[in-house]
Amino acid sequence: MDKLYIVIPAYNEEANIETVIKEWYEVIAERSEDSRLVVIDDGSKDSTYAIMQKLAEQYPKFIPLTKPNGGHGATVLYGYRYALDAGADYVFQTDSDGQTRPAEFAQFWEKRADYHMVIGHRKGRQDGFSRVIVTKTLKLVCLLCFHVRVKDANTPFRIMQAKYLEKNLEVIPENYNLPNVVLSVLYAKKKEPVLYIPITFRPRQGGVNSINMKKIFKIGKQAWKDFREINRCIKRSMKAEKEEQAAKKAAKEASKDSAQQK
Repeated sequence: MDKLYIVIPAYNEEANIETVIKEWYEVIAERSEDSRLVVIDDGSKDSTYAIMQKLAEQYPKFIPLTKPNGGHGATVLYGYRYALDAGADYVFQTDSDGQTRPAEFAQFWEKRADYHMVIGHRKGRQDGFSRVIVTKTLKLVCLLCFHVRVKDANTPFRIMQAKYLEKNLEVIPENYNLPNVVLSVLYAKKKEPVLYIPITFRPRQGGVNSINMKKIFKIGKQAWKDFREINRCIKRSMKAEKEEQAAKKAAKEASKDSAQQK
């Protein structure tokens, strides 16, 4: 059976983390015996990790991890690499604020083998108008910088085939702050098969959002600079892949010709 790893970053989520773990554990419990729910505490200052450790005593397929604070993006990347190192066949990522619904996971799982990535499209989102503006702005920035259209580049509700995720992660710096955006762009630029499915996106279920408009503006300003460098990395990577594919094709044809001559 397919080995699924669910990856969830968490920072100061003591108000939500128990409910989130219990809800998503039900999803993991239905998968293969070696599937795991992995929550990574990003150096929280509250009792998030202590709650996680306690819950791990009750749920054998739950893995609590902690690391020094590095931000959401760095924590997501940490989780992706942990899942890949553990031999996951599929990696699913969501967030720890309770805004996504585990009940909507099944339709993503059903489509997992047909697409390199299946990603949620936050339609009719309920987390405030400012967040809608941020998403629309990001969509425009992706078009201007990368020349691709993505419905919802940063959605924290995506399942990816591990072998393609691992390949695409090679382009992303270790602690990059917007890895999901770059992954969405990469899959689009390389024309990899991706399916968008509408999902419910609820208001934060508890606690305080650590991201405000001032931080969003700062992240956006840095992202624009980073995107330009990432775009150059993507172009180099895509060129190298094409050259590799051409070399393999040439070698295969040469081998075929040699066999015919014999």
